[in-house]
Amino acid sequence: MAKGTDKKVGAVLVVGGGVGGMQASLDLAEGGYKVYLVEKGPSIGGVMAQLDKTFPTNDCAMCTLAPRMVDCGGHLNIEKLTYSEIESIEGSAGNFMVRVKKKARSVDPDKCTGCGECVENCLVKNIVYLEQPAVPKIEIEEDERIRLDKILSSYEGGRETLVPILQDITIEFNWLPPEILMRVAEVKQIPLEHILRIATFYKAFSLKPRGKNIITVCTGTACHVKGAQRILDRLERELGIETGETTSDMQFTLEAVRCLGCCGLSPVVTVGEDLYGQMNPAKAAALIDKYHD
Repeated sequence: MAKGTDKKVGAVLVVGGGVGGMQASLDLAEGGYKVYLVEKGPSIGGVMAQLDKTFPTNDCAMCTLAPRMVDCGGHLNIEKLTYSEIESIEGSAGNFMVRVKKKARSVDPDKCTGCGECVENCLVKNIVYLEQPAVPKIEIEEDERIRLDKILSSYEGGRETLVPILQDITIEFNWLPPEILMRVAEVKQIPLEHILRIATFYKAFSLKPRGKNIITVCTGTACHVKGAQRILDRLERELGIETGETTSDMQFTLEAVRCLGCCGLSPVVTVGEDLYGQMNPAKAAALIDKYHD
């Protein structure tokens, strides 16, 4: 206040545009002060909008937040400095000098209607490539290409056919070689990154070479209780590999899964499509001789 008068002079800086900062700004603005509301995010509101209910009244968070956002947005005494940060504060009480860094938006805030089209067409997020990068040449054996093209020709369509295609490739090659996946992307016009997302999501697919015989030990609750870990340890010793690895002669790959859905037969071991229930370490070790060429 000016000395000897009731007239309010100067301005107030409020840092943070959350529900507390907005309420403080409104109280000060209603008291006649010019308020600068600084918020580092692109808009005021803070994180309260992420809440469903608020304690202790169980009121809707947005019902509490929205009126304050509207009042702050339209109050003549509140100047909002969004997408801004405090760089320095100098001076003393009643006479501060604050330097505020306002980040570039590439959008005129006075003309913004909140349509969101700038996000979809952002030149930073959506980088424009004037020259398409060269596509590496796919090095694939002629025999493999013929076998793969036979699989691909049996499926009409695009992305919706990807999973059965990968299943057939796994049956044919026992894994998903990188050059094979590149050929699938080329023929079916499916982005390679999408193919890799699918290939790494499902346990049935492998991006590493696997043995002729895939031994799978169920480690679900029922099988674990009945000694699945001892079976897995015995197979690791017999094969000389760790779980998830393949023998050097490419005969066996050892894997573990959480559940095979046949708990009544626990513990369960599968070799390829063959299922063996009520197993023990000795029986599991005998399977190696049975399937070894």
